[in-house]
Amino acid sequence: MNIYHEAPLSIFKKVQKMTDGDYCLVHLLEESEEYKNIFLDAVKQGRTVILDNSIFELGEAFDGDLFAKWIEILKPTYYIITDVFNDSQQTINNFNDWVNNYSGLPGKMMAVAQGNTEDEFIECYKYLVDKVDKIAISFCYNFLKHSKISTKHAVYDEFFSIMANRQALLSNMLKRDIINKNKPHHLLGCTLPQEFKAYKNYQWIDSIDTSNPVVAGLMGIKYTEDGLTTKPTQKLFTLINDEINVEQFQCIEYNINKFKTFCGRS
Repeated sequence: MNIYHEAPLSIFKKVQKMTDGDYCLVHLLEESEEYKNIFLDAVKQGRTVILDNSIFELGEAFDGDLFAKWIEILKPTYYIITDVFNDSQQTINNFNDWVNNYSGLPGKMMAVAQGNTEDEFIECYKYLVDKVDKIAISFCYNFLKHSKISTKHAVYDEFFSIMANRQALLSNMLKRDIINKNKPHHLLGCTLPQEFKAYKNYQWIDSIDTSNPVVAGLMGIKYTEDGLTTKPTQKLFTLINDEINVEQFQCIEYNINKFKTFCGRS
């Protein structure tokens, strides 16, 4: 699995040396010249760059015309077509509108399957998977939050449930022969980093992105051998301009290296 971690600008280059590519949030291209130049430079260096439509950060996908403009400027390896949280039909509609209105853009198309229920998600997945260059699966679907799973620490149930339910979702899709193993898949984010231990033999998972080891490190939270029991709630983009001290970076570096082992890498 190729690994992408977002990071504050002050340590971006250091974190970049520990990752397989760079994950770009389009709304930050609008806001920061330094951020823009870092990603333009990454493209020039030949690094794999994924341009995200910032739906997780903004609550809704970035404006289509502006997004297309930034695709033209940045020329990323992949760009994630505008989707709608937990709404399979509107995500499909957005995909069809995008293809009709923004053909010929540089880069490869990635789409995020969405749905308010598992069945809706699977239907959206089936519709999109053969039409794009890479298909993405998120961690923040509503249906992943509802579970009968219980732990000794009730406060952690939601985080554990989301992790365990995405694991079960992918496993069940494999058993039902729904996964297109010939199509590269991307996993968006996570609650708990140990989730990825379950995917070591899933060769069709080509890439993952998460700021989890970085945000945890910024908070002074060090991964254990088992991962984490709770998820830092801060979103990385709100910390993009933070200055990082030596102790924080050491914790981030440790977490990134430990995260690699969770993914089956040394």
